[in-house]
Amino acid sequence: MTNLRIKELRGGSRRNFLRWGAAAAAVVGLDRVGFLNFLCDSGGSAMADEASCNTTNRSVHLVGGNGSFAWFQLFWPHNDIAKAGNSSFAYHAPGQGMEFLGGDRPFFYGPEAPWTTGGAPKTGYAVTGLMAGENETHTQTPKSAAMVTSGTSMMATVASIQRATVALLPVIGVAPANLGVAAGAPSLATVPDANGMVDLFNSAASQLTLAADEDKALFEIYYKAIVGMRLAAGRPTWTRHIETGKVAANLLGKNLASQLKPSQIDLDGYGITSMLASNIPSAAKTRLENLGRALITTKKAFSLGLTNSVIIGVSPNATSEQLFTDPHDVFNNIPTNVTKTCQFFGGMLNAFYMDLESAADPACSAKNLGETTVMTVHGDTPHTPLQASAWPDATPSNSNWLYVIGKGHLKTGWFGGVRGDGSVDGFDPATGANMPGQPSIQTSNPAGAAVAYAVAKGNLAKVKEYYNGDISGIIV
Repeated sequence: MTNLRIKELRGGSRRNFLRWGAAAAAVVGLDRVGFLNFLCDSGGSAMADEASCNTTNRSVHLVGGNGSFAWFQLFWPHNDIAKAGNSSFAYHAPGQGMEFLGGDRPFFYGPEAPWTTGGAPKTGYAVTGLMAGENETHTQTPKSAAMVTSGTSMMATVASIQRATVALLPVIGVAPANLGVAAGAPSLATVPDANGMVDLFNSAASQLTLAADEDKALFEIYYKAIVGMRLAAGRPTWTRHIETGKVAANLLGKNLASQLKPSQIDLDGYGITSMLASNIPSAAKTRLENLGRALITTKKAFSLGLTNSVIIGVSPNATSEQLFTDPHDVFNNIPTNVTKTCQFFGGMLNAFYMDLESAADPACSAKNLGETTVMTVHGDTPHTPLQASAWPDATPSNSNWLYVIGKGHLKTGWFGGVRGDGSVDGFDPATGANMPGQPSIQTSNPAGAAVAYAVAKGNLAKVKEYYNGDISGIIV
């Protein structure tokens, strides 16, 4: 019989009940299926499905090495910089964009920022900006802004936490990519470019095992027949697991590469076709095409449950290329080199999450992939916000930062930041309060731990296996 007090639990209370309930079930000897059935009867099928959902989110990590991280502060500039209206600052649209005050902290969205409507973030897409790391100019695989402890990387910690979700290849890197080190982290499967992601699944085994069509069909028939005999097949708590098994049976013996390759519809939808026909710099076309194709394949791999995490190097080009990779010269032609490039860049990020929203998470049928995919962005140097001319690499007080789309698990807005007078604020991770003059390297570890918390779906106990500090000021 449905218990309304249980059914109507929301937010943190709901998550805590599920955790405590699972622990209590173990104590009294109730197995997982029995616990899920209890939830279905007492809290409804939605709560049972939530409990049966995977305990971790998926993640995408964009790494802007060799100066390419600078592009992201055109989407998400520091509040003081964007509001100053100073044309000499490294913000291409003075007087445009919007400071959003509806989050936990103020945050400015530029006119081409993805996931916005009327300048404000769409529900579930508010960005968190965390001062973190230090300037690592001309580094392809920067790490200081993505750490959890001095010897433990954020991305490896995330991958370790995600091992609770079974995947064929737990984490994939599109070069240049470096996972780093964390206890229990899986190995990184690195590919040279977006096409390499597709080739990664074009295995000899998938082409030779059950190669004949009749063998594939026969295996699927046998599997589904066995599943159909299960008395539990009608239980809502079993439905998701059975459907996942049916999909796996259908995929066995097929060449997965054919299901991961971007189609022309994908290329059009992500704006890649129109971008390649545009007059933006050729280096921007090359790197954005690779990024867009990698995002398309990431969505397809997520929807098949093939991986949990993808690390994408935004630009492995040499720093001598200065219209995209290390964009010192882009402000020489703002309409084409900056504005139009940002439009295509932001459009791809928009299309990626729209694409994710179109598919259920195979590990959580109650949610779509857009709801269960965390994204981070960090890099070697964001270039200084204070000067557009020749856009210098050096940053005020050697600062750096990290952007996160935390999918409801992190407080949103800027924590710390660069001010118009060149001073830099850090933040107190325990309270979220700004700390004037604090070096950004001091908050690298709590920032990385906050990302781990978002990936762990708010399970602070899991994060404390890697980081023991207080991050209550930046998490939900």
